[in-house]
Amino acid sequence: MPIDIGKSRRAGVRATGVLLVLLTGGAAAAQQPPRVVTLEEALGAAQKLQPQLRQARATTEEARAMVAEARAPLFPQALLSFGYQRATANFISRPGALPQSAGGGSASEPTSWKTFGFFSGNAGVNQLLWDFNQTTGRLHAAQSQAEAQRESERAVMLQVTLLVRSVYFTARANKALVGVARETVRNLEKHLAQTEGFVTAGMAPEIDLALARSNLATGRSQLIGAENAYLNAKAQLNQAVGWDLGLDYDVADLGLEPVEGEDAPLEALEKVALEARPELASLQRQVEARRLTVRALEGAYGPTLAGSLSFSPGGSRLDALSWNAAAGLTLSWPIFEGGLTRAQVRAAEAVADQLSAQLDIERLQVRLDLEQARLAVRAAKASLVAQRDAVLNARERLRLAEGRYGSGVGSGIELSDAQVALSTAEAQLVQADGQLATARSQLLHALGRW
Repeated sequence: MPIDIGKSRRAGVRATGVLLVLLTGGAAAAQQPPRVVTLEEALGAAQKLQPQLRQARATTEEARAMVAEARAPLFPQALLSFGYQRATANFISRPGALPQSAGGGSASEPTSWKTFGFFSGNAGVNQLLWDFNQTTGRLHAAQSQAEAQRESERAVMLQVTLLVRSVYFTARANKALVGVARETVRNLEKHLAQTEGFVTAGMAPEIDLALARSNLATGRSQLIGAENAYLNAKAQLNQAVGWDLGLDYDVADLGLEPVEGEDAPLEALEKVALEARPELASLQRQVEARRLTVRALEGAYGPTLAGSLSFSPGGSRLDALSWNAAAGLTLSWPIFEGGLTRAQVRAAEAVADQLSAQLDIERLQVRLDLEQARLAVRAAKASLVAQRDAVLNARERLRLAEGRYGSGVGSGIELSDAQVALSTAEAQLVQADGQLATARSQLLHALGRW
């Protein structure tokens, strides 16, 4: 029976080893250490590659173009045209036309397909002189909207930074859990070998051997699950960054340094956040843009004054063209448009009120974000201290249980319970450390910091 037990154990080790090699990339990956990716490297790559950021930058560029478009009517509008037409010259009488004696033509004259050429041209300049700030108001509104979009781009950057940090620290925690699971498997293999010897020598019951085998099988299964979770976390990190990479890399073991002011009162942090959060700045600029739009629309109640200059040559031959020149002023005043301007003003005012209410909602959200992040940091720090003590006590418990079992006064159940307690404590310590890093990332985001 001992020989069969050994063979079974070695076969199980080989089968699990093959599966672990497949998951970790094979022997070649074991020979060459994988590349280590730092948080700073991931954040730097996200700034260049993240599709959401690229989309936000393109939207900002569009807003800048809209400013130039709104500014264009303030400049002179020049037009140059030249045309050539070839047509018949048949006279067609119609009601209201000149009599035959005055018009020099007769409806009874035969029509002809004979054609004549005619050259025509026009060069003109139009300049808006005054429109009760309609155009300048739209320009200022477009400028405020462009500033709002720039702040929105910063908000996207802040959100992407939080996402990358959160996913990165999740991957880092999963990597640490893989280490915990591997150490647990090594201990369980050592316990199984020790139990096999005791059972063979008649110093321990066979139920201890069954328990040791069961614990080892569970530990190996947990190791496979931990490694798969680490791979999944790296896949999510690739997506968060915008990387087109494989999974043959490791994340660095560095955490996040304490955030400046993380233990400060809420009121002090709130003042900093209200000045720094780009979402608030964006909404403020949007409200301003809508107020400017209202003033621009109200300018339609008044007249518009424009000036023009034109030069128009024409004739049937290029070497014998006649010309005319003209200059003029145009005053246009829409007296009644069916209430169109008033409706547009009311709609713009309503949108401004909506944005103002949204700004107040965002201020409340900032306060909530800060409070939640502060509480999360405080809880994670306290939990981390407690879990460190738990790990120390669990290690001591396992050491004592191993000593008692080795001397024959302890049971396999006592040893198994001690190993489970240590594995659980170490896993909870890893999770507490990850929760602290994530909470600090959320606090940085709530403060509007990168």
